[in-house]
Amino acid sequence: MRYVLYAVLVVVALVAARRRRARASSTPVEARRAAYEMPFVRGRVGIVAAREVRERLRGRMFRVGTVLILAVVAAAIVIPNLHHRHAAALRVGVVGELPANLRAQITRDARLSGDATIFTTEPNVARASAQITNGRVDLVIVRDERVVVGNIATSPHAAEIAQIAQVLGVARALASAHLSASQISILEHAGGLTITSLRHAHVKPTDVGTSVIGLILIFMILQQYNTWTLIGVMEEKSSRVIEVLLATLRPIQLLTGKVLGIGIIAFAQATLVVGFAFVLAKSVGSSMLRGAAPVELVSILIWLLLGYAFYSWVYAAAGSMTERQDQIQAVALPLSVPLIVSYIASLTAVESGHASLFIRILAYVPPTAPLAMPALVGLRAVTWWAFALSILVSLLATLGVARFAAGVYHRAILRTGGRVPLREALALRRTRAT
Repeated sequence: MRYVLYAVLVVVALVAARRRRARASSTPVEARRAAYEMPFVRGRVGIVAAREVRERLRGRMFRVGTVLILAVVAAAIVIPNLHHRHAAALRVGVVGELPANLRAQITRDARLSGDATIFTTEPNVARASAQITNGRVDLVIVRDERVVVGNIATSPHAAEIAQIAQVLGVARALASAHLSASQISILEHAGGLTITSLRHAHVKPTDVGTSVIGLILIFMILQQYNTWTLIGVMEEKSSRVIEVLLATLRPIQLLTGKVLGIGIIAFAQATLVVGFAFVLAKSVGSSMLRGAAPVELVSILIWLLLGYAFYSWVYAAAGSMTERQDQIQAVALPLSVPLIVSYIASLTAVESGHASLFIRILAYVPPTAPLAMPALVGLRAVTWWAFALSILVSLLATLGVARFAAGVYHRAILRTGGRVPLREALALRRTRAT
């Protein structure tokens, strides 16, 4: 019955799509033009942005790339989780009686190491030794006498086994001391001394995975979509399509529509990847994103958007100064240096758990803030007003860069015959200004 319902829904969707297409062919030109605009951007900028969105969505590179990214994210979350479930369980065989309080203490100690504990009852020492040899248990507790293990030097649970031996030895010593029940309870529940850290890194191990995945996502998407912007502008210039487009559009309209359209696709893909990773981690019980605060996930998306808004204008202006594929690498490499530096510095800070003065400075420099500020958020080393201040600085810098890039684009996009040096584009700007 469920499959019949799915088939009916597919048929209804196909019929609705055909009717919509028929209505579009019979509507006036103005109505069809409005249909091609973005729903929140009207006019010629919206038409250009909608064109970019359609072109990218139809492209095979986008579809294949999205599937590959989702597959990599799924593998990064599921495979370690399966391995952890298989390898982390501490299997304990018990010969004789093991009091409930000792079982609870062993379970708590193993949980602190990230391991689950599975207790099995063995009839005798010979049977328990065979279980160790066959790999069905990791250790065997023989009453209160000893702990049996295959090879403590090669066991992946060597630390836990040593802790168990210590716990059982203390329990036997307490029993031999003929203490009262209240005295034994005080000793068993005695806590450790307070540990004071000289360096306060307010970050939990579970936050590191979220921060690392966020930094990788921001870096990859910024590199990919900024390069798309550069190549798209260069191809329009080299194929002379730009001359046809500029016959009906102003340069600033064309440039804004292109940047906006590609940015929408970039933000949508990033949101899809973040949502997919979060839902998958929750569903399989992975600890990779456990503890990730909503503010951290929102910060990743915010700085992805701000980073693209800043760099897209720069890459579009660089694309207007190139005319051939072999010129792209020489132009794109210098532009990517701030991203690479901030990416390495941010990963280092997150993995060390310490926000250095260098990473704090990078968080307020617009070219490096899209990676440095999310690192500070993951380290819990930034206040809300500092976060807002960095956003304000990036927005103001983006407005200045957009104005500068639009001027370079206007003066270089129609110049053919080779690469246009930046100095020449600036000279043209000064000449026209005078």
